[in-house]
Amino acid sequence: MSKVLVVDDDLGIQKQLKWSLTDFDVVYADDRTSAIAQLRRHEPAVVTLDLGLPPDPANASEGLLALSEILSLAPHTKVIVVTGNNDKSNALRAIELGAYDFYQKPIDSDTIKVIINRALNLANLEHENRVLIRSNPSMGKIIGNSAAIQSVSRRAEKIAQTDISALLLGESGTGKEVFARSIHEHSHRSDKAFVAINCASIPENLLESELFGYEKGAFTGANKTTLGKIEMAQGGTLFLDEIGDMPIGLQAKMLRFLQERVIERVGGRTEIPVDIRVICATHRDLQSMVAEETFREDLFYRVGEITIDIPPLKDRDQDVVLLAKTFLGQYCQEFNVKIKGFSESALQAMLSHPWPGNIRELQNKLKSAVILAEGQLITAEDMSLRGPKEEQEKEILNLREVREYAESNAIRKAYVRADKNISKTAELLGVTRPTLYSLIDKYHLEDLKTGM
Repeated sequence: MSKVLVVDDDLGIQKQLKWSLTDFDVVYADDRTSAIAQLRRHEPAVVTLDLGLPPDPANASEGLLALSEILSLAPHTKVIVVTGNNDKSNALRAIELGAYDFYQKPIDSDTIKVIINRALNLANLEHENRVLIRSNPSMGKIIGNSAAIQSVSRRAEKIAQTDISALLLGESGTGKEVFARSIHEHSHRSDKAFVAINCASIPENLLESELFGYEKGAFTGANKTTLGKIEMAQGGTLFLDEIGDMPIGLQAKMLRFLQERVIERVGGRTEIPVDIRVICATHRDLQSMVAEETFREDLFYRVGEITIDIPPLKDRDQDVVLLAKTFLGQYCQEFNVKIKGFSESALQAMLSHPWPGNIRELQNKLKSAVILAEGQLITAEDMSLRGPKEEQEKEILNLREVREYAESNAIRKAYVRADKNISKTAELLGVTRPTLYSLIDKYHLEDLKTGM
C-alpha cells in the first residue's frame, strides 16, 4: 500500500482525510519538525502539505520552508500543497519551488483522491524510469539520445571487451576522453589503471621521457629512475590524446612499442614487456597528414585498427538539452545554488546555437550561468546566447513525409523535455501512452524504448 504523508495542524482535516484515503497508508504530521521526522521515517511517495502551518497559520512562510526541506531531502517526492481560498499567490510560489500541484480548501474527498492517485502514478513511473536507466548497460557517462551518438555508443560497446587499438576522431570538445574512459570501464581491464597523456601539451623534448620513462643519470637532472606513462598503465589502458601532434621522430619508437609490446626507458638498455590496451584520439585529419608525410602511415594503421568518429554537438539534435540538464545538476551542487531548470528561451537558444566549441563550450557557458543567474530558471541571456532565428523549413512537398518528419521530431523533443519519462512525454504530446508506443514503433525510434 502506497504511503501518503498528510501535513496539517487541523485535526478536523486530518480525520476527514483519514476516512477518505482508505486506499493508502496515511501518516500524519502537524508542524514542520514532525513533517521532516515522518518523511525520514516513512519515505512517502506523496505529501499533502498545508501552507498555513504553525507557529503562524496566517503566514505561509513556514509551509514554504517545509516544502523546501522536503524537496531537498526527497527531491522525487510529489508534494501537493493545500491552501486557503485567498492564498493563490503562495500556491503559485510553491509550484515555482517544486511542488507537484496545489488544492484550495475546503477539501473535497473525491477530488483530493484523484490528485493523489495521479501524483502516485507519476511517482511510480518516474521510479521505474530511474531503475531502467540505472540498469541500462549503455556506455557509462556517455549522455545522449540522438541517433548519431547512439550509433557511436553501440560501436564503442562492441570493442570494449577486446584489446584492439582504437582511434577516436572528432572535433575538440566532443568528449573523446569520456569515450575512452567508458571503453576502459566496460573492458576486462576496468580494475586496472586508466592513464591519459595529451601529446600536444608536452614539449617535444620531454614527451619521450613522459611516455617511456627514464633511467637514473640518463640526462641532467635525472636523479632517479622514473616510470613513464606506458609502464604506469600496466594491465590497464593508455589513452594517447592528440596523437596527431606527436613528433615524427618519436612515432617510430611508438610504432615499435605497439608492435612488440616492449619498451626501453630513456637511457636504458633493457627491454621491458608491457601489457596494456591503447586508445588514441585526435581532432586532426591523419590521412591528410600521412599524405603530407607528417604522420607515419604504418603507425596510422596500427593505432586505427578500429576508428570511431564522434559527432560534433551541432549534429546531435536534442542531446544538447540532455547534457545541459545533467551539467546543471552538477554545477548547482558544486556551487551550492538552487536553480530549477531552463527558460523556454534558453532551450530554444541552445538548440539553435552551432556550438563550435562543442560540449566544452556548453560546460563553460552553463558554469558561468549557474554562478551569475538571478532567477530560478537559466535564461538565454544568462548563457550569453542569442535567441533562435527563424529557421527555414526543410522543403518536403510529400504530405506523408512532412507528417512523419514533424511527428518523429516532436516525439524526440518531448521525450528530452520530459527527462525520458514516457508518461510525461505522452502528456506533453497530448496523446495516450498506447498511442505514443504505436508512434515510436511506426517511426522506428528504437532508442526511445529504453525509457519504457
